Amino acid sequence: MRELTSPSAVREIIRAHGFKVRKALGQNFLMDANIIEKIIQSAHLTDRDLVFEIGPGLGALTRRLARSAGTVIAIELDVNLLPILQETLADFPNARVVHGDALKVDFDRLAREQTGGAFGQQGKRYKLVANLPYYITTPILMHLLTGGFNLERLVVMIQKEVADRLQASPGGKDYGSLSVAVQYYTVPEMVARVPKTVFYPAPDVDSAVIRLTRREVPPVKVTSEELFFKVVRAAFGQRRKTLLNSLTGSGLADRETWLEVLAEAGIEPARRGETLSLQEFAHLANVFHLRVHS
Repeated sequence: MRELTSPSAVREIIRAHGFKVRKALGQNFLMDANIIEKIIQSAHLTDRDLVFEIGPGLGALTRRLARSAGTVIAIELDVNLLPILQETLADFPNARVVHGDALKVDFDRLAREQTGGAFGQQGKRYKLVANLPYYITTPILMHLLTGGFNLERLVVMIQKEVADRLQASPGGKDYGSLSVAVQYYTVPEMVARVPKTVFYPAPDVDSAVIRLTRREVPPVKVTSEELFFKVVRAAFGQRRKTLLNSLTGSGLADRETWLEVLAEAGIEPARRGETLSLQEFAHLANVFHLRVHS
C-alpha cells in the first residue's frame, strides 16, 4: 500500500473510491510524513500501548500509529470513509475502525470491550493521538478531559489559535475557561506548528500539535469540581465586564453575595475574569461553596 503522504497519493485514493470531501465534517487530511513522525515521537508509544484515534480520515496517521502501538482503535463518523480505511489499513490487523460519534463515545467502556478488560477504568491507562476535526475541537477536548476516562496522554492536532488558548497564562487575550480546564486536568506542551499547506484540502487556518499529559492530581484543591467550573465559566461569560458583574450576571448568586464572597477571598471585584490564576479561581470557588452550603 502506497503511503498517503503526498498530494498525488491522496487524490488517487479519493478518486478511486469516488469520495467527496465534506467540509462540514472538518475533513482536512494530513499528508506530511515529517509532521506525522513528530506526532508519533511525542506520544512515546510502545507495542504495549492502546491508542485511540478520532477522525482517521484516509488512514495516513493510523498506519503510522499501528506500526508503533500494540492496538489502535480509530473512531470515524463518516460512513463513506469506511471502505477507504478498510483498504488503507488492510496490512495492519492491530488497527480497528469503529463507526461512531466520538462526542458520544465512552472511551473506557470501548477500551474494555476491545481489549478484554486489559485497558479502561479498572485496567491500564491508554493514549489518544489524533488530527481532530476542527469543528468539534473544544467539545471533544472537554468530553475527553471531564469524562473521567483512564487516559494517560493526548497528542492532538488542532487549530493554532486553540493551541495558544490551551497554554495561555492569566492576563492575555487567549486565556479563558478552556485554558483553565485544560491546565487543571493536564500539562499542555506545544509539539509543532503546522502550516495549512500540508493538508488536503487546505484548511483556512494554520494548525499546531499539542501534547496534553494527564495530571495525577490537579494543581489546586477544590471542594466541588462542578461548582469550580461553574464559577470559571461565569467569570469568562462576559469578558468586557468586571468580575463582579460577570459573576452576578451568571445567576449563581446575587450581587451582595458575590461582593461578600470576593471580599472574603481577597479578590478585587473590579478585576476581570481573565486576570485570575488557577489558584485564585480555586480559592474563589471554595469560598463560594462554603457560603452556599453554610
